[in-house]
Amino acid sequence: MKVGVTQIILSSWSLDDIVALCQEAGYEALELVFTAGGDPDVEMSDDEIRGVKAKCEAGGIAVTSCIARYEDRGNLLSLDAKERDDGQKSLVRAIEIAHVLETGAILLHPGQLTVEGTYDQAWDLMLGILKEVAPMAEEKQVAVGIENVWNKFLLSPREMATFVDAVHNPWIGTYLDTANMMFYGFPEHWIRGLGDRIKRVHFKDFVRREKGFVHLMDGDTDWAAVMQALRQIGYDSSVIHEVGGDRDVQIEMANRMKQIVAL
Repeated sequence: MKVGVTQIILSSWSLDDIVALCQEAGYEALELVFTAGGDPDVEMSDDEIRGVKAKCEAGGIAVTSCIARYEDRGNLLSLDAKERDDGQKSLVRAIEIAHVLETGAILLHPGQLTVEGTYDQAWDLMLGILKEVAPMAEEKQVAVGIENVWNKFLLSPREMATFVDAVHNPWIGTYLDTANMMFYGFPEHWIRGLGDRIKRVHFKDFVRREKGFVHLMDGDTDWAAVMQALRQIGYDSSVIHEVGGDRDVQIEMANRMKQIVAL
């Protein structure tokens, strides 16, 4: 498995600086975040996107997933049609960019469940959007990974699997975050329960007693069990960490990721 880092936690860094960090730290993979006015920019032309890919590849780094965010990020779980449309716009753009980058996958944050309406309404609204977008994802050969996040939605591996299966398209799956369920579950349960629905993986760590995220290997995650479960389901794509910190922290996280994948 390639070890890498996400631009989510390097949002203030230029792409050149991120590539240099990856080379110094030994990261092999990168998750890019295309934003409005960012580096890279969500409105880049296809040729400019190819230039981003070439820059990363020249540094020996594979772009294995990406995210696209407009200024209005939207919310696929909202009862408000405009918020859903904004969320779908970002989703579609991410697929377009990933196709040009040839990453094979994108990360999808579903949005936040709110008190308005019902859980079933949010389920049906998001399911409808993903059914609509799934043929495009299949055509572009880009897997959509729904991330398990702290949004009060899809709170167990069984529920996530049921939702993904309801879309009825193998290009819609899960982007597993190993820590976002730690307060109420275990990542190894999610891995075994989701199997090949898992398209990409974020590494984070968590301390249950303090209810907080920590550096990799400083928390309660049973990393040996996580790696065993990933190998059992045949997962062999990248593992991308999402741990904030300065340059020294990022270099240390690269070292720890290498230790984890060797377990």
